[in-house]
Amino acid sequence: MNYEVEQKFLVDSITAIQHQLLAMGAEFGERVQQVDRYFAHPARNFQETDEAFRIRTVGSDNYITYKGPKIDADTKTRRELELPLPNNVGWAEQFFLLLQELGFQNAGQVCKDRVTGNLHWRGTDVTLALDEVEGLDTFLEIEIVCQEPQLDKARQLVKSLATELKLTNPEVRSYLELLVKH
Repeated sequence: MNYEVEQKFLVDSITAIQHQLLAMGAEFGERVQQVDRYFAHPARNFQETDEAFRIRTVGSDNYITYKGPKIDADTKTRRELELPLPNNVGWAEQFFLLLQELGFQNAGQVCKDRVTGNLHWRGTDVTLALDEVEGLDTFLEIEIVCQEPQLDKARQLVKSLATELKLTNPEVRSYLELLVKH
């Protein structure tokens, strides 16, 4: 079972933090737009249980993702299950309608421009995401996906990279939570 260990930080300049990461050896891909549609469960309150369920669309690629409750206060460490859906915007819409028929309700949408990158940091591959979130600001996410026995090491690595980048005050709320409170 995979766990996602993540810290997210508000940044003043995506360009400045990207240059800093490039100097450390990071490699970045192209900018893409991601649309995340979140769902409310028909029988339990995901806000209370600290879970998330969404469909993510990136171009014609679609994914269904479940995120379990956070298990760490310093990092957003949680179990994550992500499955690809067929590649076609119509499939995402059909799955959205199926979930509504089953009693799930639309809980909100997050649109962002994202540039993802990778950095080999202290012997481990780290995923980076530079996000410009519609209706919010700009953020850097630092993430490692690992198995349970590697959780402590992953947490230490994520925090050490943030320290190296002189990033403080990690944002533990999701983009959806930030948009609702914005």
